[in-house]
Amino acid sequence: MTTPMRTTKTAVRRFLLHTQLLLERWPAAGRPSGPDQVMNLIRTLGCVQIDPVAAVAGNQHLVLGARDPGYTPGYLHTLLSDHKVFEYFANAACVIPIEDYALFEPVRARLRERLAPSLQGLEGTVQHVLQRLAEEGPLPSKAFRAVDRVSGYWDRPDAPKTKDTSLALNLLLDTAAIRVVARQGNERYFQITESYLHQQVPHISEERDAHTQHQALLDKYIYAYRVVDTRDPRLGWLKWSAAERRAQIAARVADGRLIPLEIEGVGTPYYIRAEDEEMLLKMEQEEPHYEPSGPVRFLPPLDNLLWRRERIVDLFDFHYKWEIYTPESKRTYGYYAMPILHGDRLIGRMDPRLDRKTGVLTIRLLAMEEGAPPVEEWISDFREGLAFFASMHGAQSITVETTAPQTLKKQLKSL
Repeated sequence: MTTPMRTTKTAVRRFLLHTQLLLERWPAAGRPSGPDQVMNLIRTLGCVQIDPVAAVAGNQHLVLGARDPGYTPGYLHTLLSDHKVFEYFANAACVIPIEDYALFEPVRARLRERLAPSLQGLEGTVQHVLQRLAEEGPLPSKAFRAVDRVSGYWDRPDAPKTKDTSLALNLLLDTAAIRVVARQGNERYFQITESYLHQQVPHISEERDAHTQHQALLDKYIYAYRVVDTRDPRLGWLKWSAAERRAQIAARVADGRLIPLEIEGVGTPYYIRAEDEEMLLKMEQEEPHYEPSGPVRFLPPLDNLLWRRERIVDLFDFHYKWEIYTPESKRTYGYYAMPILHGDRLIGRMDPRLDRKTGVLTIRLLAMEEGAPPVEEWISDFREGLAFFASMHGAQSITVETTAPQTLKKQLKSL
């Protein structure tokens, strides 16, 4: 039986931040940026989640901008149009390096099977969409004129509100018959999936082949998460039962690919890749000498660091819920509250809105954690970080409406 590696919560927290590219000095002066640098960033993270809600910018742009001070959305659009990344389901809809396309065949196979009846029920519209894309593509959804209104899987069954062509596009996208090849804002452009991409995917004709692909996808998941636990229902981005998840992790511990962690003050068993042990040991050694350096960063609700909310509680003592689906009257921090990272700690949240017409970035609520360090330890970095965040997203001025504690507002008057 493998002996767990004993370590501290602080060391694991810093290891996780390091692998998420959130621990080094921010922003790094003089660092070049461009599509190539953003491509390397996506490869390091494994994938980046997409979300169209744009209180300031889309989630994917906020994730990349929190790690690359020179990032602009145009870099990601270039990678998509140059076919260096693709959009598909990992941790929900994500931007993924194109070289990982074959890894997601188990997900595509599951969705093809599940959605086959829906595609058959919409066969006429589906064939019309495919024919136009074959003849004219790439095309956006607005290029298709609806014949009927239908109930999409996001609608109530008794309230058909969705264009039949929009549903057909989404079903074809989910089953990978088509893919997104360009974006203009939130407008997606679709193209029939190229045959060479299909040829990258081995045909699953034996149980052994399916098992091998499941293991490859689990490898990808573990690389993206770095600190994993069996409680996660998304483990491996596959539909495994709790018993199957435990068995998968146990097998990897038994053959030495995963190392179990015994984290001081944390009851949940976590695991890291064997090749990451040296880095975790380095974080332990550097722990007494670590000091926060540079301005704070603001993380969007679907940032890679926040994918496992239970892990954030265990390692950061930070409870986070995205309140976008909470009725307004019951919200505590606002529908787009962004956790604030200073050094290796999450010290609070801010709920921003950017008015692109006026250039005003409004912070509706800035709420600091009760256990946050004394204000003098981070207020200067916070001012600098917020000014940088505003500039990166094109804001000309900043307004702070409410703070918790209330006395904090006076200390931010210079913004």
